[in-house]
Amino acid sequence: MSPIRVMIVDDTSAVRRVLTQVLEEETDISVVGTASNGHEALERLPRLAPDILLLDIEMPGMSGLELLRELRAAQSPLPVLLFSSLTERGAMVTIEALLLGARDYVTKPSMLGSAGAARDYIRRQVVTKLRDILGRGAGAPARAAAPVPATAPARLRAPVAPALPGLRPSLPGEPAQPVDAVVIAVSTGGPNALSEVIPALPGNLPVPVFIVQHMPTFFTQALARRLDQLSPLAVHECTAASVARPGQVWLAQGGVHMAVARRGDETWVVPDDGEPENFCRPSADVLFRTAVSAFGGRLLGVVMTGMGNDGLAGCREIRAAGGQVIVQDRDSSVVWGMPACVAEAGLAQQVLPLSALAPEIVRRVEATRPWYQAGTPVQAGVPA
Repeated sequence: MSPIRVMIVDDTSAVRRVLTQVLEEETDISVVGTASNGHEALERLPRLAPDILLLDIEMPGMSGLELLRELRAAQSPLPVLLFSSLTERGAMVTIEALLLGARDYVTKPSMLGSAGAARDYIRRQVVTKLRDILGRGAGAPARAAAPVPATAPARLRAPVAPALPGLRPSLPGEPAQPVDAVVIAVSTGGPNALSEVIPALPGNLPVPVFIVQHMPTFFTQALARRLDQLSPLAVHECTAASVARPGQVWLAQGGVHMAVARRGDETWVVPDDGEPENFCRPSADVLFRTAVSAFGGRLLGVVMTGMGNDGLAGCREIRAAGGQVIVQDRDSSVVWGMPACVAEAGLAQQVLPLSALAPEIVRRVEATRPWYQAGTPVQAGVPA
C-alpha cells in the first residue's frame, strides 16, 4: 500500500517543520509539500496531489475557512484534518470549518512542558487521525470521500463498500412502545452530521433530544450555539442540572458526562464528572444507561459517525429494555466505527444514510402518537 500523501498548510514555519519531521518518521506517511496560506495551497494542490490536507484555520491572506469554501465550491473530495487552537475563538472557527466539510480536528499542543512532549502529542493525535480518516487505522474503515465528481482522478475514487452480511435494513412492524426521548451518540465527523440532522427535526418535536459528541469544552459550547442558530429546536449545552422539556436538544459539555434522571413528572439533565468510559468523557454509554433508568424502553437510540465503540453497551441496554436503535450507514459516515459496532452486534433496527436519519426519528416518534404530526402545532394539554 502506498504511503498517505499529506500536505501541510500553516502560516508558522516552526509548526510546518515539526509536523513534517514527526509525520516523516512514520513509514506509511509522506509529506508531499507545505504552504503558508490558502492561496499557496490552492496553487500547489494540482501538482502535489495529496491524499489529505493538514490545515491551520487562522492564517493571513487566505484563511483555512476560505480555503474550505473554495474546495466545497469545486466539489473537491479531498479530506481535510484541522490543526486548530484550543481557545474560545479557535473553537468557534473550528466548528465553522467542520460544518464546511472538514473531517476532524486536532487542537494544537500547548503547555506540554517540552518539545518532546509536543512531538509525542502530535504523533498520538495527528498521525492516528490521518490514518483513521483515510481508513488506514486500527478501527473500522472510513467512508469514501463525497461528493466525488465523475471526472475526479481514479486514485480519489473509493470502491463501493459491500453490505455487511446478516444485516436487515428494517425490522418488521411498528414500535410497540412510545418514544419519550431520543439519545444520540456521535464522534468523528459529528458536527457536520449533526448540522444536517438536528436542523431537519421539526420545532414541535414532542420529546427531548440528548446528544453526546466527543469534543473538548470550548468546542461543545461553540457547537451548541451554532446548532441552535441553525435549528427550529432550542439547543443547549449541559453545564448545570436543568429540566429537559420536549422540543429541546441537550448537548453534553466537553470533558463532562451527561446523565438523565426523572424527578417526579420532570426530566432532568445532570453533568457528571465520573471516570471516563471507553476512554471518553462525555461517554454515550453513560447517557444511554441513565436514559434507560429514566425512561425504560421508551427510547430511541441513534448512533452516528465516529471512531471506537462508545454507545455499544448503551444500545444493548436500550434494546434489552424494549427500546429502539438506528445507526448511520457506512457510506455516509466519516468513520464507520461506532455505528458499525452496533450494527454488527445485531442491535440496529435500521442502518440508514445520514439524510434519512431525521425523517426516521420523526417517523418513530409519530408511530405511537396518533395526535402528533410533524409540522403542525403541538396540541395544548397533550402530554409528551
